[in-house]
Amino acid sequence: MIQAFVTNLGKYVESKLRGEWLTLPTTTEDVQALLSRIGVDGVIYEEIFITSCESDIDGLFRYFDEYESLDELNYLAVLLGEMPQHDLEKFKAAVANGAKAGSVKDLINLTQTLNWYVYFYGVHDTEELGRYLAEERGMEIPANIEPYFDYEAYGRDEEINYGGTFASTGFIARVPGSAPEQYRDRGDLPDEHKVLAYPEPEKSIQKTIAVYNQMISTTPATTAPGRSQPTQEDR
Repeated sequence: MIQAFVTNLGKYVESKLRGEWLTLPTTTEDVQALLSRIGVDGVIYEEIFITSCESDIDGLFRYFDEYESLDELNYLAVLLGEMPQHDLEKFKAAVANGAKAGSVKDLINLTQTLNWYVYFYGVHDTEELGRYLAEERGMEIPANIEPYFDYEAYGRDEEINYGGTFASTGFIARVPGSAPEQYRDRGDLPDEHKVLAYPEPEKSIQKTIAVYNQMISTTPATTAPGRSQPTQEDR
């Protein structure tokens, strides 16, 4: 559903690209293994960022920031994976047609407030909307009048009334009012979906020590400010 290219920020600053694709949802163990492979040990290299993202949901990326929380992205992927197909199609339509969202937090909230959207799957234009609503509402149009009934005009009026738009899969409209905020911040993340963790110390300490020793060995020796190198007399 979602793939994120996780990059070692410290190595990136050093002009070295160390990163890998991570498929979400995932597990803590998989994240630890990936971080170990890209050199994030929690000691010398601690920070990561998202270089790129991929998803089968059009328009999802415009809400992603390069410093997104892996835990929040994982939670979003879990919620999307648990959705019934109709709700997933409604979510996709809402995102593609500019749902009021500006962050992954908003997307998580959107998954939990889809009942604030009206969605007519398979309705692609005003005529189809008119026919769909006429049938849905049980409108009784006499058989001798039905051929002359302007479904397109009826659908156009209803499009305006709903204030909705046509997505690639159907008609989507938001119900007036403010949907309650279900997800506020990372404090609302269920523990079972938190996956960001550094590699276990016993797996990374030797590598960390080796990197540290290499850094020490390649750092030029310096003296305290205001002091010269010791002379033979000083010795």
